[in-house]
Amino acid sequence: MLIGLISDTHIPEAAEVLPARIKEALCDVDLILHAGDIYIVSVLDELEALAPVFAAEGDDDYQEVYRDERVKQQHILRVEGITILLRHIRPWSWPRHEKVPDILVFGHTHKAMIDNSNGILLINPGSPTFPSYKYELGTIAILAIDSGKVDARIVNL
Repeated sequence: MLIGLISDTHIPEAAEVLPARIKEALCDVDLILHAGDIYIVSVLDELEALAPVFAAEGDDDYQEVYRDERVKQQHILRVEGITILLRHIRPWSWPRHEKVPDILVFGHTHKAMIDNSNGILLINPGSPTFPSYKYELGTIAILAIDSGKVDARIVNL
């Protein structure tokens, strides 16, 4: 399964519309996970024209976004035996009773990163429209899961 990861689109503040480069980069994915700071629901609608979408509530999102059925504070997904936690802000510690995921997808920082140093694959796709809080094209990420094997990469737009 090929999963597109995106966060912090900030539409229409960072860009008037979702840039075509994002749609081109996500054209072959089976699923899209948006890690919050969406701003307007039409972003999710545009992404859903490419693949099913799950999204996390961002700390700067508005009521319209919170009411959308695709948006939750966090999503826990199971894909080919791999547990993925999608949220906007990275938790810095895990409660003892909470099952730790195999993969954590998060946003908020506007800085792309992939880190697997602590046994959990941490992926922040950065921002495609507002990287490092600059108004320019940035990054998304692609996550491939095949027979329990995982590969993640950052895509510069």
